[in-house]
Amino acid sequence: MKIGMGTRQDVGGVSVPVDHLIGGSWVSSPQRFETRSPMGWEHLADIARGDDATADAAVAAAVEGFEAWSAFSVGERADALHRLADLIEARNDDIALVETLDMGFLYESMKQRLVARGALNFRTYADLITEHENSTWDAKSMRNQVQRMPAGPAVVITPWNAPFMLSTWKLAPALAAGNSVIHKPAEWSPLSAALLAELTLEAGFPPGAYNLVQGIGEEVGAALVADPRVRRITFTGSPETARHIGRAAAANIVPFTAELGGKGPFVVFADADLDAAAHRAAWQFDDSGQVCLAGTRLLVAAEIRDEFLERFHHHADALVLGDPRDPATDIAPLAHPDHRDRVHGFVERAREAGDIVVRGGQPIDGSLHYQPTLIEPVSNDSEVVQREIFGPVLTLQTFADEAEAIALANSTDYGLSAQIWTASQSRAERVGAAVRAGLVWVNTFLVRDLTAPFGGCGISGIGREGGDYALDFHSDIKTLMILDDTTK
Repeated sequence: MKIGMGTRQDVGGVSVPVDHLIGGSWVSSPQRFETRSPMGWEHLADIARGDDATADAAVAAAVEGFEAWSAFSVGERADALHRLADLIEARNDDIALVETLDMGFLYESMKQRLVARGALNFRTYADLITEHENSTWDAKSMRNQVQRMPAGPAVVITPWNAPFMLSTWKLAPALAAGNSVIHKPAEWSPLSAALLAELTLEAGFPPGAYNLVQGIGEEVGAALVADPRVRRITFTGSPETARHIGRAAAANIVPFTAELGGKGPFVVFADADLDAAAHRAAWQFDDSGQVCLAGTRLLVAAEIRDEFLERFHHHADALVLGDPRDPATDIAPLAHPDHRDRVHGFVERAREAGDIVVRGGQPIDGSLHYQPTLIEPVSNDSEVVQREIFGPVLTLQTFADEAEAIALANSTDYGLSAQIWTASQSRAERVGAAVRAGLVWVNTFLVRDLTAPFGGCGISGIGREGGDYALDFHSDIKTLMILDDTTK
């Protein structure tokens, strides 16, 4: 490994570091991997490809960095997080452009929502740690106080969809709690993480508090999660990868959280505002369906099926597929050719199984766009109903009554999110309580308090993120008990 100023490459006019950040220095690797843009599959950059030696160096740096960062007072850590948020806001356009080129996210959405949300994630946790008060009570002549202690180096593994926002969502509580971090972004969209790494240096984080390791998950990621010096692991990705990480975490008795996607039910009752529900249903195609929270299973009361479908088609027909840099574009390309082929494989197998492709169902020649697709399955056991596709593919099923709606909603192994559309407050509360999901929206979508718990049931995940739930995970919890002896 070679340590120095680091290699930089031009990405859409933005200078981006393409090495690892370890112990406050840019570190290269002898091997590299390329990242390409979903728009035309053009080459963007060649990124350092980490290996076992890289992982070892990063964890060693995080161990040293933990001593410095955990010694910061709560106020000092909060100030550093606010400085980082300021820098993110100042680089909004650059971050948005690089992520649009690297992953294909809509540029206007990145600028207006997701980069700002990244800054807000750091501000939220800066405020939470400064506002926190240790729980204290008296019992059995003892004064009891529950304290949080920083846990140690944390490995943070983030996904390729919305990588900047989801990285900040995981990094903010880990850093706020006083842990050093080793951040491993997904190899399909690694560039915005490099810009974030650069900003941590500008924000004055001590060397080793934040470390960035680029590379292939099966290589450097596997080495990171297996290192016994790591004291926390948090991951967003597939259940298959989580099983490997979970085994490594268990071997070292390391707490592990995972957010693993979903197969969200989108339940529409006959008394719902059908146009609002149909419009929102069509917008489940947002980001080409590469959203874990999307309501991909449309469950519609049988008596309104035809009217709902007519309205759904009207709204879906209005969606514009195009270049994500164009403000007129609604639907961007899929992130990678391998993923396009995976999505199309689900649709082809559904056809072979006799499921009815109501609309779409084909890739668009010469691009990574995929037609917004709706499938009516012949059975609730159909693969397209039971497995996460993570593309612009929805299914449509009907139900006869509330009991059947709940049964269908709960009929997969997943349980990340759900949507219920109804005009009845009592039904909303009744069905909302019966649906097994970590998050249930009623008559809305993607509106959330960042201090609320977030996570899934079943194979959608382990543990909860958000607010104090994430801070508790990234801490070792201590109970201090002092004898209340008033005679001394």
